[in-house]
Amino acid sequence: MSSSLILKKSNCKNCYKCIRHCPVKSIRFSGNQAHIIDNECILCGHCFVVCPQNAKQIRDETEKVHVLLQTGDPVVVSLAPSFIANYEGVGIESMREALKKLGFYDVEETAIGATMVKREYERMLKEEKRDILISSCCHSINLLIQKYFPNEIQYLADVVSPMVAHCKDIKKRIPNAKTVFIGPCVAKKDEGELSDGIVDAVLTFEELTEWLKREDIELKKEIIPDNNSRARFFPTTGGILKTMAQDAPGYTYIALDGVENCIAALKDIESGKIHNCFIEMSACIGSCIGGPVMEKYRRSPVKDYVSVANFAGEEDFDVPQPDIVAMKKDFEYIDRESKMPSESEIREILHQMGKFRPEQELNCGSCGYDTCREKAIAIYQGKAEISMCLPFLKDKAESFSDTIVKNTPNGLIVLNDKLEVQQINSAALNIMNIRYQSDVLGDQVVRILDPTVFIKVQNTGRGIYNERVYLAEYKRYVEWTIVPDRESKMLICIMRDVTDEENEREKKESISRQTVEVADKVVEKQMRIVQEIASLLGETAAETKIALSKLKESISDE
Repeated sequence: MSSSLILKKSNCKNCYKCIRHCPVKSIRFSGNQAHIIDNECILCGHCFVVCPQNAKQIRDETEKVHVLLQTGDPVVVSLAPSFIANYEGVGIESMREALKKLGFYDVEETAIGATMVKREYERMLKEEKRDILISSCCHSINLLIQKYFPNEIQYLADVVSPMVAHCKDIKKRIPNAKTVFIGPCVAKKDEGELSDGIVDAVLTFEELTEWLKREDIELKKEIIPDNNSRARFFPTTGGILKTMAQDAPGYTYIALDGVENCIAALKDIESGKIHNCFIEMSACIGSCIGGPVMEKYRRSPVKDYVSVANFAGEEDFDVPQPDIVAMKKDFEYIDRESKMPSESEIREILHQMGKFRPEQELNCGSCGYDTCREKAIAIYQGKAEISMCLPFLKDKAESFSDTIVKNTPNGLIVLNDKLEVQQINSAALNIMNIRYQSDVLGDQVVRILDPTVFIKVQNTGRGIYNERVYLAEYKRYVEWTIVPDRESKMLICIMRDVTDEENEREKKESISRQTVEVADKVVEKQMRIVQEIASLLGETAAETKIALSKLKESISDE
C-alpha cells in the first residue's frame, strides 16, 4: 500500500488542502511537505483529487503490464463496470477490440464477478442470518473498518470483491492466464498487491487512455444491448442493492456513499443502534462512477448514472456460482500504532498554539482538523506542526508587526485606494498633534495632510523617497517616503521627524551668516584704515619730496 500513492515533494506548496479533505487525517506535515501515513491511509484518493499542485500521483503499472504481455501467457482484462461512464458510448465489444490491439488475450467485465458476490451476500443473509452485514466490495471501506473500527470487522462480509472473484474465475477457466484489472480506483492497486497473485496488475482508466493514445488506437462508439447484465449497476450508489433480491425476512437494505457517511453509520453500529441491516458502503460519493481516477477528475453524476443504467440489463449474467470457500475472505485488524497523549500533554500543546482558554479554541478547521484538540493530538503524534494553525500564525504575525509599528520612531500612515486612513501609529500621531487613532481612522487623509502628493503617487504608481517637506499646520519638518502597494492598492507613508535637525541647521546657517557679516565689517573697517594710512603716507611723502627738492636747489645755487 505504501507505494500506491506517491508524493512529488517539489510540487507540495503546503496549502493543507489534502489534510482538510482527508476523512481519516492520514497525512502528516514535515519540512513544509505533505507525507501520507501508510498505516493510517485508506486509499480513498481524496488527496489526489483535491491537490491543486498535482503533488500526489498514483503508481503507474503500465510497464508491469507490458512485461506480462511479453511472457507469452494469455493476459485477460477484468474491466470495471464504470467504464461505460468513463468512455461514453463505448460498449464492451469496442473495448475488447481496442485492448486486443494492445496485445491482451481477452477483455471481460468485472460485473461477472459482481454477480457472484451479490449471490453470496443473498445466501449469507438467508442462511447465516447475520445481524448486520456490510458489503466488502470497496477496498477503502474495508481498510476504514480494519484500521479505525476493529469492533465492526465482525459485520464486514467475509467475501472477496468482484475484482478478485472475477480474476479467480478467469484463472480457473483459462490455463496460465494473467489478470489485469482496469478501473477508476486507487485502492484497487493495493488490493491487487494483497491478492496473493490472483490479480497480477491494476491500471486506471487514465493509464489505459494514455496507452491507447500512444498506440494511436481509437475506441469505436458502439453498444450492443445485453439483457443478462444486471450487475453492471454495481458502480452506482445503491447499485449492489439493485442487483439483489432484497427478500431476506426482517432485513432493512441501506446504501451509503462517502467516507463521512460511512463513518457515521459505523459509529451508530458501534453504539448498538442498528440491527438487522444489509448496508452497501462506498467510499466515493456516487460510488465507483465518482472514483478518484475517473478521467480528468470530472464529476457528472447524473449523466454517468444514466450511462450505467442504460447499459445494465434486467437479468443476471449467466455464470456459474463458485463454492463458498472460493468466495471467502478473512479481514483482520490493522494496527495503526498511534499513541495518544495525556490530557496534560494536550493542554501543553494547546498552550504552545496560544490556546489558554476554551474560548480561544476556534475550531476553524483551517489546519485540516475539525477541532484544536484533534490538531494538538496530531502534533503529539508527529503528524502536524504548530505553525499549521492559521489563527496562531495570524496573531503571531500581527503581534510582531504591531510591536514594530508601535515602537518605531518613524511615523507610519496607511491609506486605502480611497485615500482613507487605515492605520496610523503613535509616532505619526505625535508629529501631527493628534490625540487618538480613532480621531482619524477611516477619515480622508485631506483632514490631516495635503492629499496632492498622495494623489500623485496613486495616479503614477511611482513612489517618492526621502523627500523633505515642511508641514506648516504642524510647524514640523519631516522627511517622508510614500510608496504604493500594487496588490493591496494601499499607500504607505513613512515619516521621519527632522524638525530638530532642520532647526539646528537653520541655527548654524544663522550663525554662519552673522560670522560672515562681522567678518565683512572688519574687512571693510581695515580697508578704510589702510586707505587712510595710505593717504597720510602719500601726503607726507609729497611734502618731503618738495622739501628735499628745495634743499637740493639751494645747495646747487651756492
